[in-house]
Amino acid sequence: MNRFISAGMPLFAIALLAAGCAPKIIPPVSPPVERVEQTPATVKRVPPASRVPATQRPYRIDDKTYYPLPSAEGFEQRGIASWYGNPFHGRKTSNGETYNMHEMTAAHKTLPMNTRLLVKNLENGKEAVVRVNDRGPFVRGRIIDLSHEAANRLDVVGKGTAPVQIIALGEAATFAQGQGTVERFLPHQDFRHGEFYVQIGSFTNKENANRLKEKMIAEGRKTVIQTWEGPDQIFYRVQVRAGTELEHADRAERALNEAGYPGAFVVAR
Repeated sequence: MNRFISAGMPLFAIALLAAGCAPKIIPPVSPPVERVEQTPATVKRVPPASRVPATQRPYRIDDKTYYPLPSAEGFEQRGIASWYGNPFHGRKTSNGETYNMHEMTAAHKTLPMNTRLLVKNLENGKEAVVRVNDRGPFVRGRIIDLSHEAANRLDVVGKGTAPVQIIALGEAATFAQGQGTVERFLPHQDFRHGEFYVQIGSFTNKENANRLKEKMIAEGRKTVIQTWEGPDQIFYRVQVRAGTELEHADRAERALNEAGYPGAFVVAR
């Protein structure tokens, strides 16, 4: 499926930092986006472990225990969830796996691959744990694309979308301490660092994508085209390099939105 080919700042990001939180950029003329892309492990609670706050509800997945990461170190996000099944079932995901819509997986734009996420449907309170193995959803305003199985457990399939909260889970291990034991988080990837880009357009016509790419390069912005073969169409995604810090990438996204690309959003390799 390869929804996104894998998450020194560039010149335009440095300019944004110098200008502050409200950069002034001369709006470029944006070619029209021809079409918006749209895509339509058993988990059980385990008792809180020693010295782990009661609010850090643990989950056991594949014989390993996971806890919501402390807010200062972890990741929490609210937004709209969608789901995808056929015709993506059996296609390659962004991390090279074969997508199985019957497994508990999901696509996210920036989180590291294999991140475990607790997903809560804010409409009905239902929860599920998924593993990130793909990139997406490439529709503005949506934060996660669930597998069919995950969407089914959260009662999202019928409606297609739902407001959700997602929380990153960290794996914990038990260590001896004096006469007792203590639970400690194992090292996890820093969600705030990676290879970030801002997608500013998606085209079915390659020449249109090339023109926008050359325009960005002429303005001093490192820009690439990422090709994605959909079920019935090839899309050419124009993406501007946004550095290795998520904070800087978010700032670049806001600047590009203000510069005439209202559908811009951050993605990661």
